[in-house]
Amino acid sequence: MRFTDKVVVVTGAAGNLGRAVCAAFEKEGASVMRFDLETNLLHQPTISAAVQNVIRENRRIDVLCNIAGGFRMGKPVHETADEDWNFLFDVNVRTVLHTARAVVPHMLDAGGGKIVNIGAYAAQKGAAQMGAYIASKAALIRLTESMAAELREKNINVNCVLPTILDTPQNRADMPRADPRRWVALDDLVQAILFLASEDARAIHGAALPVTGLS
Repeated sequence: MRFTDKVVVVTGAAGNLGRAVCAAFEKEGASVMRFDLETNLLHQPTISAAVQNVIRENRRIDVLCNIAGGFRMGKPVHETADEDWNFLFDVNVRTVLHTARAVVPHMLDAGGGKIVNIGAYAAQKGAAQMGAYIASKAALIRLTESMAAELREKNINVNCVLPTILDTPQNRADMPRADPRRWVALDDLVQAILFLASEDARAIHGAALPVTGLS
């Protein structure tokens, strides 16, 4: 029960990974505040108001898990529409910026906290037909590192995980010829997230932890 009496905010709580993360935190004793489709993470006043409601009811936020994100690929960089660039940077970067603006001041007042972001293993280098997605997830890694450098002396740990393909019903339907045994099981990624959100990771700052599934 690593998270007994802890207050955890999870964005993207309605998705496959978000639901699994919420359930795991609750199993370990946390009070989980779910920010899902009803919470517009691209509108700063909305997310700030939602965070204020959490503080009003619980007096603190111990952990922030930025699970919300998105994926698109298929065209070379010079053919990728502004709509796709904007969508990917909005859901993968701007949502994290908005939650940070709302949550970090409360963590500073409380004397500490944990923030875990969801990057992507693919973001470690460029790849064809994935430029916008990789660029957005690479920006998230650098944002994680920058926040960690700014906040480590304030007892706030900021880290991210870098999964490969997740084993979800949607991915199985989209890639019927692939072997999902080589993908990342949701439970395995959840355990990496919970580790980074726990006191066991108190000495880890700015890490980008690869989670690549079984060999």
